[in-house]
Amino acid sequence: MSIHEVFMPALSSTMTEGKIVSWVKSPGDKVEKGETVVVVESDKADMDVETFYEGFLAHIIVEAGETAPVGSAIAFIAETEAEIEQAKSLANSGGAAATPTASPEPVAATASAATPALASQNGSNHKEGRLVASPRARKLAKELKVDLTTLQGSGPYGRIVAEDVEALSNKGKQPATAPVAPPAPVPTSAPVAPPAPQTPAPAPVVAAVPGQTVPLTTFQNAVVRNMVATISVPVFRVGYTITTDGLDKLYKQIKSKGVTMTALLAKAVAVTLQKHPLLNASYSDQGIVYHSDINISVAVAMDDGGLITPVLQNADAVDIYSLSRTWKSLVERARSKQLQPQEYNSGTFTLSNLGMFGVDKFDAILPPGQGSILAIGASRPQVVATPDGLFGVRQQMQVNITADHRIIYGAHAAAFLQDLAKLIETNPQSLTM
Repeated sequence: MSIHEVFMPALSSTMTEGKIVSWVKSPGDKVEKGETVVVVESDKADMDVETFYEGFLAHIIVEAGETAPVGSAIAFIAETEAEIEQAKSLANSGGAAATPTASPEPVAATASAATPALASQNGSNHKEGRLVASPRARKLAKELKVDLTTLQGSGPYGRIVAEDVEALSNKGKQPATAPVAPPAPVPTSAPVAPPAPQTPAPAPVVAAVPGQTVPLTTFQNAVVRNMVATISVPVFRVGYTITTDGLDKLYKQIKSKGVTMTALLAKAVAVTLQKHPLLNASYSDQGIVYHSDINISVAVAMDDGGLITPVLQNADAVDIYSLSRTWKSLVERARSKQLQPQEYNSGTFTLSNLGMFGVDKFDAILPPGQGSILAIGASRPQVVATPDGLFGVRQQMQVNITADHRIIYGAHAAAFLQDLAKLIETNPQSLTM
């Protein structure tokens, strides 16, 4: 018999503290080994946290909405019901969980980031014989009386998400005669209808009140740490003007097939990086790190004030239609904070596009661990001199690259921008091949 501590796990390499989004289990609830007990907000996403032990959730130390440093205790799990009160007393006394003499082994961390089902070829939602579903999907399935074992998950690696439960529930609904209500006594409260399935709304931005200090969110704190980390990096910036008439024409032709301009730009950059691997590299104390993959991060502003960079992995090798579908999925899951760490921290080159907001040009800050970031401005009609000596109107956009001067020099950045412009201006159709 023993009492174990549940520790705040490190869900990413940069995470120093986590915020409790919600407790899936309540004090006194039975928990199984590998079962999700709490949802934790890391730097960029909400992650399920599982227990290594079987027992009872005896006491919660860090309540929902509160934060705790990585490695600190957030709850106690007792192996038997008889030890629940002992765990509560231990928590109230402020002591650490100690293993009784009957169980001399040291106490280990009892929580770990819950990963999606191990990737199988068919996207199975079973992991080591256990069904893998989000806490909200499990709760919704219980409310709507949906058998999760009949579902094929649409989440990462086949994980069952709330939308899968909703879809099956709606599909199973058939017109039926309304149930006959029993003679109702004077009601003490309004009848409670089953909760309607809802898509979780993004956290609202806290309204600024004059004279009030609004604490930074976990996302905002992560951005602060990353930006401070870049101060010591010597960077330089190079600008270039690119004519986009051909790219705009291509976009209009394939937009109806689900292709996004973001995917087109990412594809163009990735293909150009094949010729300029130094721009896709990064600095280390041991030398220049040439990455084997071209993974394009794209900056996305979050509704709660944070910033995240979903990654289009191997963007140079993926066709534009698949790339666009992937991008749409990434953005949707980023806004609901459901991205896995690999989906936002594996980038080798970053795009920041403020052109969609009408910004003409700007300088972007270099992300930690990368060698380059490209800032993209709006495409606007400009009067230009044509090769035949006349004047014409062309759509043009300004791009500015920020690069780590420890490994990339001006001539390298200029050559990359020249080739990017050549691709966009003279051969944009190749992006669909």
